[in-house]
Amino acid sequence: MTAKPCNGSPVLGLSAFAASALGTSALATATLAPAVSPRQACRRGRAPRRPRLLRPVVIEGLELLNRVVIAPMRQYAANDGCMSDWHLIHLGRLALSGAALLSIEHTAVLPEGRSTHADLGLWNSMTEAAMGLTIESLRRWSDMPIGILLSHAGRRASTDVPGNLGAHAQIAPTEALGWQTVAPSALAYEPGQVLPEALDHQDLRVIREAFVAAARRAVSVGVDTVFIDAAGGHLLHQFLSPLSNRRNDLYGGTLQNRLRFPLEVFSAVREAVPAGRPLACRIPAQDWMSQGWDLEQASVFVRCLAAQGCDVFYVSAGGLLASEDAPYGTGYLVPLARALKQETGLPVIATGAITGFAQAEAIIGTGDADLVAIDQAILDDPYWPRHAGIELCGRPQPAHPWARGQGGGAQWADEY
Repeated sequence: MTAKPCNGSPVLGLSAFAASALGTSALATATLAPAVSPRQACRRGRAPRRPRLLRPVVIEGLELLNRVVIAPMRQYAANDGCMSDWHLIHLGRLALSGAALLSIEHTAVLPEGRSTHADLGLWNSMTEAAMGLTIESLRRWSDMPIGILLSHAGRRASTDVPGNLGAHAQIAPTEALGWQTVAPSALAYEPGQVLPEALDHQDLRVIREAFVAAARRAVSVGVDTVFIDAAGGHLLHQFLSPLSNRRNDLYGGTLQNRLRFPLEVFSAVREAVPAGRPLACRIPAQDWMSQGWDLEQASVFVRCLAAQGCDVFYVSAGGLLASEDAPYGTGYLVPLARALKQETGLPVIATGAITGFAQAEAIIGTGDADLVAIDQAILDDPYWPRHAGIELCGRPQPAHPWARGQGGGAQWADEY
């Protein structure tokens, strides 16, 4: 692609973390299964070495214990956008898991930006206070860094909680618990839905300022890192893809124009988040649709975000249209993370049905990604990172002071 939507801006400010990641990119084409697993090495009497999955890393001043990120997972348990007791239970047990980073679920920056009426939000003093109380409680028992995914669902908003009417069935604005959705263009997510209203320039200003305000509130309540959601078929993704963006102004048409609003949002948030706190972006690498958003365009987007100070990229895909043909399966998004890392040399988080300890170790060890995001696996096993250490080399990953009475923390003969 020869277009230069960043107006030729160079990629700026690669951190030491990103620079060190460049040295592993050549390994990204290696086979995923190591010839000798760490646990096999231990059994053969070699000095136990810390698995790559469990090695610490520093991202723009934020120290992470290992490479395991707890993915943001919607709980559908908020009341008018406010965290409830359930969030303390859910996040509390994960905060003791031994992972590197605890991610708060998709958090709407405006009420109409929620996917469902039970989604979490951070748009006023009430939602801020509720989140603050939860984080204060978490901090009493865990020093795990906390991240948050700020989002606006756009045309994918105003849906019912899964399991009620169906999988995210839309609720019309004339019905209870429903509202009018918005989008770059008046195009529905799927046939039969109420058309979203196309956003005008004043609407864009309001949404941009809402992202900034939510980021400031997040920092105020003690969040360590902010993720901007530009994936999952949500509003910023809708601006990126030519399948959902049919505008004929400065925010539509060419790749440069389609990137404009997501980059404006990110730039504004970057200015609002204090230095020393990493700022990340959840990006779509693929629409899984013909003539849609693809890896080539995603690579340009990543470079533009890096030029504006993005520290790490959470690689996702799909969600733009109900008719997509995604190749779901174990680790199905890892090749996309690998491709973007090889193309740009920038730090990435891989996700997509990553469940196994050896699988995650191989992803990090081969340089396919710098961190892995775990979702369903850590719900099934809240001590997944600790058990990864036991499985990979017979040494548990430290999870909490009480763990010392259950075998102690990991002691490695060779840290690196």
